[in-house]
Amino acid sequence: MGADILTGLLTSLQPGNLMIMALAIIGGIVIGSLPGLSATMGVALLVPLTFGMDPASGLLMLGALYTAAMFGGANSAILLNTPGTPANVATTFDGYPMTKKGQAIKALVTALTSSVIGGIIGTLFLLFLAQMLAEFALRFGPPENFWLAVFGLTIIGSLAGNSILKGMIGATLGLLLALIGIDSVSGQARFTFGIGDLNQGIELIPAMIGFFTIPQLIHLIESNSKYVSRIDEKKGMYKEAFVNVFKRPITLIRSSLIGTFVGMLPGAGGNVASFVAYNETKRFAKDPKEYGKGNSYGVVTSESANNATVSSSLIPLLTLGIPGSPVAAVLLGGLLIHGLRPGAELFQASGDVAYTFIVGLIVANILLLIIGLIGTRFFVRALNVPISYLVPVIAVLAVMGSYAIRNSFVDVYIMLACGIVGYFLIKVGIHVAPIVLGLILGVIAEQGFVSSVIETGTGDNLFTLFFTRPITVILIILTVLSLFTPLWVAYQQRKARGTDES
Repeated sequence: MGADILTGLLTSLQPGNLMIMALAIIGGIVIGSLPGLSATMGVALLVPLTFGMDPASGLLMLGALYTAAMFGGANSAILLNTPGTPANVATTFDGYPMTKKGQAIKALVTALTSSVIGGIIGTLFLLFLAQMLAEFALRFGPPENFWLAVFGLTIIGSLAGNSILKGMIGATLGLLLALIGIDSVSGQARFTFGIGDLNQGIELIPAMIGFFTIPQLIHLIESNSKYVSRIDEKKGMYKEAFVNVFKRPITLIRSSLIGTFVGMLPGAGGNVASFVAYNETKRFAKDPKEYGKGNSYGVVTSESANNATVSSSLIPLLTLGIPGSPVAAVLLGGLLIHGLRPGAELFQASGDVAYTFIVGLIVANILLLIIGLIGTRFFVRALNVPISYLVPVIAVLAVMGSYAIRNSFVDVYIMLACGIVGYFLIKVGIHVAPIVLGLILGVIAEQGFVSSVIETGTGDNLFTLFFTRPITVILIILTVLSLFTPLWVAYQQRKARGTDES
């Protein structure tokens, strides 16, 4: 193993491979920054280009683009309050408020540094603990996925702002949207109103673009400002932002570990990881009320978590041949094209290629840090573009990104409808983040529940399946703790205030 790791490192550092990874990183940042152009789409477009390449070089290119695309979504999330990918939704909570305070550069450098650290931590787990983690991930069946989704829904309290009730209303709307489409049990269409194109359900990305982008564009038009925000650029700001990330190492490491754990579970990924990590960071913070108002550690926790999922989603793929995410499924095709069969055989017969790919992810993260720091000076200039020019460009990209998912204008209409509804919901104080969370987790919860019912046949053993398996018991306990912890903290705060007044 040690010899293969060294060989992988030397191969990754070859000038040709470094150039390939650098170009892929630049392309990945651009793809991630544009709403609708996901990492999955970028990797899928690059796979044909690897046909004539050396297998190691081709995989290094795909891994570098995947890593960069996951970070790239933070740029638009921070600067324009429009997440480039669903995994960057939580980054908007504190990233955009930092931009409004004139701290765009600090937010971008914070996101970049956190992404790189999270990516490296996730890769180290892939390198040294892949087999053990893959075997654990296999224990997550439909009941565990159902309870994971339920646990995720307890995060609403962190996203709801000042009103838990409004947060619950938003999450309920998201769950209702998740029900649209063909029922996987009966085969009947639900809530489609006779529109055949809705039989496939509501796609997450068009809905996300609508809920976040359209209200933001309307807000920019209403603001009557010339620019989105000012830029406070001071000497030493880059170094200060870089060092600030490491001032709370527990936050950084905890979020990266959450991202690593959630990323290896099929169907979860960066979407869920960033929300869960944000909730846990806010729960243990000494200043929870500062989150959502421009706290840089909100950006740290979101970006470190979602980038840690890049490597961890490959754990079941490389060790068992089971893709843990849509991007991993595309990478599976890339491996098979080059005659590489994932599983134990991959590490035995082609250990040099496998370890080159894994070690190359660490090299790609280091390159991402260098290229990202250089690029930050250019990304932030988007704030110098007048709103009158910026709004039409973003609107066109939103339409193109929505259409590109399924090449369907129905997705464009869905995006516009979600945007208009989202605008009015924000006006009455209902944040759109719980809606997106409900849409993401609703699909996971329904699939887990329905698959469990089918697994038991008659359903007589549902209680045993849902409430007695070791992992489900742990998730139930975490769910209960997550529900009652905010209430306990609020009680203690009221008690403390009463003591102070006395």
